[in-house]
Amino acid sequence: MDPAQFLTAPRVTIVAGKGGVGKTTVTATLAMAAARQGLRALIVEVEGKSGLPALFGRPQLGYDEVVLFSEAGPQGTGEVRARTLTPDEALIEYLRGHGLKRISKRLAESGALDMVATATPGIKDVLILGKVKQLARSGEADVVIVDAPAAGHAITFLSSADGLLNAVGTGPIEVQAREVKEMLTDASRCQVVLVTLAEETPVNELIETAYSLEDKVGIKLGPVVVNGIYPVLDGLSVDPDEAAAAAGVTLDPALAADLRAAAEFRIARGELQREQLERLGRELPLDQLRLPFIFRSDLGLDELGELSDALTAQIERRTDVGAAT
Repeated sequence: MDPAQFLTAPRVTIVAGKGGVGKTTVTATLAMAAARQGLRALIVEVEGKSGLPALFGRPQLGYDEVVLFSEAGPQGTGEVRARTLTPDEALIEYLRGHGLKRISKRLAESGALDMVATATPGIKDVLILGKVKQLARSGEADVVIVDAPAAGHAITFLSSADGLLNAVGTGPIEVQAREVKEMLTDASRCQVVLVTLAEETPVNELIETAYSLEDKVGIKLGPVVVNGIYPVLDGLSVDPDEAAAAAGVTLDPALAADLRAAAEFRIARGELQREQLERLGRELPLDQLRLPFIFRSDLGLDELGELSDALTAQIERRTDVGAAT
């Protein structure tokens, strides 16, 4: 399948997952893969203070868009832009857009915004999603990728429009909530990509989140991204002493024991991951995109490039949107 087509259909991709599974890294990988196809990718960070800008070697993000990466691709020069989008900023912008420019600043300075949010539960999340909808409609980006809150909050975040529609019957807030709900439930406009590790607890939480989103929000779920997959290595079952003897050398006993323990750990880890991948496939019938484990803690542009290459290669092997990887 054409990666550009896959990455831009639908226009909005919301990335969610349990904390610690690499959700932000997957967000950055999707954006870089799009940019390398010559597309304009916009990352919207909704929680702030994530490690996303560091992945691109940049300082902390702000409300204004910044270019994090650019590269020539098949469709032209692509780029990754990013910005944060906080509830207070979204609410101020909403008020200004509805003729309340003068009082919006006073509301922010007085702390009254919190009172507004308390009086109307869900309004902050709806305003953020409303801004995402506006960004997608503007056509200034080929794909908008939202680095959503962690899994538990993600359900509340994405179901906020329903809650607000139940509380507000008329007026501009009702219109905003209705339009957000229309975007979230339109498979041609929006999808959620859930991220997990091939481990029992993250897989359990991902399956629970997936069914909750389908039941409560009715949103389209894209392929599951399974992060941190260990590569398959040959020869792990060979005893280190036997391998050394075959090579005509002698290993220090302590070193041989360490090598043996490392091989046993790697074999067990691989078996665990295979078991969890199979279970995930049985219990959640969604396609899987698998990203390799990167053996370093300080990921940067080179590592993002490696991950985006792996992602793009899997997309290219798909025969259609519903094909298995």
